[in-house]
Amino acid sequence: MPDGVTADLYEGLARLPAFVPGDDEPAPPEVAELRRSVDAADVVLFCTPEYAGTLPGSLKNLLDWTVGGGELYGKPVAWVNVAAEGRGGGADATLATVLGYVGANVVTPSPIHLAVERDAVGPDGLIDEEPARDGATVGRPGGRVTRSGPGSWRGRAGPGSDGRRGRPRGWSS
Repeated sequence: MPDGVTADLYEGLARLPAFVPGDDEPAPPEVAELRRSVDAADVVLFCTPEYAGTLPGSLKNLLDWTVGGGELYGKPVAWVNVAAEGRGGGADATLATVLGYVGANVVTPSPIHLAVERDAVGPDGLIDEEPARDGATVGRPGGRVTRSGPGSWRGRAGPGSDGRRGRPRGWSS
């Protein structure tokens, strides 16, 4: 990360109660914490796969909790789409719609696509930092991360890439 920049991973997604319109005040403690976290952030970066042609329900639930609070209004946002190669358009479209509805300031003209093969994801749901160190190019449509063998990773730039190699900013496990 650049000097002076910190990234906080929101880990409360699974603890958020289901959003029910009209039954959102007073906000449950988990929701109040989510809203405080979003409000305190200078920028919000979402990372999502596509599930059943759209956003995973848990992420949509999180976004629903932010609609009435205004925490995302005018806030710079971007997202990384980690759907399988050739997928992800539904998640992109839904996220763009919701973020537009809440008045977020989308700072990228299109999402970052990073195709992640299923076997590249560990049992903890995380991708090892190795692909970034080994040259995965993030920020170009079609960038991919795949596992090439036990404990080894490889990254390659997708179509349209300038082929630059190096550690992407903000990659973390």
